[in-house]
Amino acid sequence: MSSPGDAAPIWARPAPGERKPAHTRERIAAAALAVADTEGFEAVTMRRVAAALGAGTMTLYHYVRNKRELAALMDDAMMAELVIPEDELAGDWREGLAQIARRSYATFLRHPWIFDHLAAEDAPEPGGPNALRHVEQSLAAAALTGLPVEAQMELVGLVDDYVWGHAMRARAVYDNQTPGEERLDALVAYLEAQLATGEFPHLAAFAGEDPRAGFQRLAELARDPDRFERGLQALLDGIELRVRRAR
Repeated sequence: MSSPGDAAPIWARPAPGERKPAHTRERIAAAALAVADTEGFEAVTMRRVAAALGAGTMTLYHYVRNKRELAALMDDAMMAELVIPEDELAGDWREGLAQIARRSYATFLRHPWIFDHLAAEDAPEPGGPNALRHVEQSLAAAALTGLPVEAQMELVGLVDDYVWGHAMRARAVYDNQTPGEERLDALVAYLEAQLATGEFPHLAAFAGEDPRAGFQRLAELARDPDRFERGLQALLDGIELRVRRAR
């Protein structure tokens, strides 16, 4: 019969109480992250991570019960990358939230497998120590707006949603290679036929006289590395207007 403690997340359990543990949760997480970054999240198995550590698979089970707990360690190790050192965090809400957003975005781009990983059946339980630190730091920046606590949490969620959505889009854009000439010709021909119907006047205005050049401009815009910062500043402009109205 299982005890209530069996259902507790790994964070609620102390690490194995060895005087000199052969492995630590931090080392296990680092090894798993390295496997995911180089081979993809699907390659992360108890056997594969144990091999990366130079340990037997059963040894790894001494530290984590299953892949879900292993994923939780990975998730929390990645969340540590989102936390900005306190002496580097700006003292005003706008730049503080911007710093956190930029750091989060860069982290997600370094670990693109995270999007598949969180949708998997064995996705980790939320609430690891570093995840809590990230949320706490975000709320500390949002608190400088002077808005009520509920509004502060909403602002943090808005910024997180923007970062997450932009990172997902960036991953999709970079995963899709530029089409070859034959494929590009077919796409342009289709686009020209659709624009000729007159049903898409705004797209026609963007395409101009040369739909092929318009298609290429669109692809360049999608890959523009400055898009994230422009969008972030636009979002913060809106938040700043809301803060002013509340005062």
